[in-house]
Amino acid sequence: MTDMERKDFKEYARQEIASLKAEIPRLKELVKPVAPDNAIGRISRMDTIVNQSVSEAQLSKAKVRMVRLEEALRRVDEDEDFGLCIDCGEPIPIPRLKAMPETQHCVECAE
Repeated sequence: MTDMERKDFKEYARQEIASLKAEIPRLKELVKPVAPDNAIGRISRMDTIVNQSVSEAQLSKAKVRMVRLEEALRRVDEDEDFGLCIDCGEPIPIPRLKAMPETQHCVECAE
């Protein structure tokens, strides 16, 4: 991985982390339970429960992605082999690293 690619990846990871740090509190608000005495109607309550489930899944994914990005950001500076497949030694494409920052395999070796 070239210095320019490292710099690009680090900038991308930092932007993603900042975005997730802003998104996580919003999602936490959406998963708060609705008080039983809140008169919103049975159908609306069911719709709210479904929306909360979707928000919980998004929150979980956001937290996992943030941890993975933070770990990749740490590894990009510490690991001189960051961005190289651990099986074949070929460079892992930057778009793959951005999509899956925890990956240590190129597409061919991952299959």
